[in-house]
Amino acid sequence: MDGVSAMGYATPTPVQQAVIPEVLAGRDIIGCAQTGTGKTAAFLLPMLHKLADQGDDTHIKALVVVPTRELAIQIAQQVDGFGYYTSVSSLAVYGGGSGADYAQEMKALREGVDLVVCTPGRMLSHLNIGNLNLDKLNYLVIDEADRMLDMGFYDDIMKIISYLPEERQTLMFSATMPQRIRELTRRVMHHPAEVNIALAKPPEAIKQQAYMVREEQKTAMIKWLTNDASLSSILVFCDTKNRVKLLARELAGKGQSVAEIHSDLEQVEREAVMNRFKSRQIRLLVATDIISRGIDVEDIDMVVNYNVPHDAEDYVHRIGRTARAQAVGTAVTLITEKDKRSFAAIERLLGKNVPTGVVPDIFGQEGPANRKKKRFAPKRGKRRD
Repeated sequence: MDGVSAMGYATPTPVQQAVIPEVLAGRDIIGCAQTGTGKTAAFLLPMLHKLADQGDDTHIKALVVVPTRELAIQIAQQVDGFGYYTSVSSLAVYGGGSGADYAQEMKALREGVDLVVCTPGRMLSHLNIGNLNLDKLNYLVIDEADRMLDMGFYDDIMKIISYLPEERQTLMFSATMPQRIRELTRRVMHHPAEVNIALAKPPEAIKQQAYMVREEQKTAMIKWLTNDASLSSILVFCDTKNRVKLLARELAGKGQSVAEIHSDLEQVEREAVMNRFKSRQIRLLVATDIISRGIDVEDIDMVVNYNVPHDAEDYVHRIGRTARAQAVGTAVTLITEKDKRSFAAIERLLGKNVPTGVVPDIFGQEGPANRKKKRFAPKRGKRRD
């Protein structure tokens, strides 16, 4: 409770209210919750409580598997915060570091640690070499399961599970629940409790808006949107790393405090950029979907989609970076003629139309014709006379 208080938590979120008792009761759980609902604390707090009661030994007791380095780092930081007043030891294991980092991981794993947060590839590397023994593991958490499968980690997850004891508690969390996730739960879980919280819908606190533009108007629109001095933290998503580089360069040329994140940066560089963004040293961050999930930055005022996401679920994860922890925020999407169909799919997922803003006259010729007013309509049953 001292750790909870120190982390600034006062009232549990719905997913925490639903999950924590089930974990304490020892049940397997499959949880479906939107980004920013507090699901990390929902599984960490009861696990840390149980680990603190088990005493010290050299066995790894809990394993949290996540799809990206950024999410591994974020969860490890929360473990440190919540578990600060306990004797629970933890370690983050992920790729992209130096040989010295790998050697340090190897030493810690062999000596023993209570809780390990890892990415699949790095964990398999240690398992294949024999750096750790998971025979006495009590808890397995698979976080962002849908993202894990999208990134091709299914075989890696199953290989890791093959090293684990049959008798364990398994917790799986996913923002969406496609059939492949259902199949995975049947293979690795025992009569799991199901927790569903606001499936794949963004928080109502996000003010969503779209602009119909031509491709060549996009950069000027970004500059216009971000010119509001009241916006102290802005995140812009692009679909490719080359577009991220070009846009960051163009925005920085106008005196903006800008940085970029994409897969060409080394892990240390990405961490440094994220720390500067969190501490408000950087006002505007341009990024690929590498950070659309699994970053914990409070008070992002605006998220801008330079490109319409190809998958409707990715839209939810992108805009979910703002209005976190019951705050408010704005999400803006730039739509070209070729994006209309993709954005219609997003509106079908949302179950409503996203308001369309008016492109200012200063950008010259108007963008493509506005979408029809009746862009989204719920399906109706057949009428019988």
